[in-house]
Amino acid sequence: MATPTAEAFRALHTGRAAGDPLVLPGPWDAASARAFADAGFPALATPSAGVAASLGYADGSVPAEEMFAAVARIVRAVDVPVSVDVEGGYGLPPAELAERILGTGAVGCNLEDGDAATGAPGDPRRHADRLAGLRAAAGGALFVNARVDTYLHGTGDLADALARIALYTAAGADGVYPICAPAGHLPRLCAGTELPVNVLAESEGAGPAALGRLGARRITFGGGLQQRVQGMVAQLARELAPGAGRRG
Repeated sequence: MATPTAEAFRALHTGRAAGDPLVLPGPWDAASARAFADAGFPALATPSAGVAASLGYADGSVPAEEMFAAVARIVRAVDVPVSVDVEGGYGLPPAELAERILGTGAVGCNLEDGDAATGAPGDPRRHADRLAGLRAAAGGALFVNARVDTYLHGTGDLADALARIALYTAAGADGVYPICAPAGHLPRLCAGTELPVNVLAESEGAGPAALGRLGARRITFGGGLQQRVQGMVAQLARELAPGAGRRG
């Protein structure tokens, strides 16, 4: 079995027709990763929220050691490329962060530019420096997806998002991820860069094909898939609970 590489993962993003973005389900454990890979998805992207829930933590509070261990289990379970959400980088310097990600076997990562402590967008120039450092340390072995948090934490200003995308492109990012960007902004955001734009598919929003027609070349789901499965588990639990058949 060939070991997935960042180059193979990059190739999945290129030459895609409008309406046919790369769809990356978000596994939260080894079993869900196997299910997605067995269904034929060519690559996967772990969500921090889904992994956190599977480990019993709130999103953003998983210790780095536990997150990297969980990702390593996911990577070992499948033979397709896996990208990992490393949130804000856990305070690790770029070289150490690259080493830790590559140590899991992952070939890509998301790195967010928001400030988790304040819930506000961080300094874009500082983030660009971190992206450049990560890219240099990884030596091309990681697909670095730069998350832009201006819609999630900031004012949702299109010009701000475009300026950050330009900075992160110049820093060597392989892709950009303006999370929670409204559909109306996607054509401008996608036209503003040659990099693949990652779009979050939300449960009540447009599907992957429709987002692809707006310019998205990569679709992820955040913790949404794990939340849907957890909802089904909760329903099953209610049906199996003692006395469930006598209620109502």
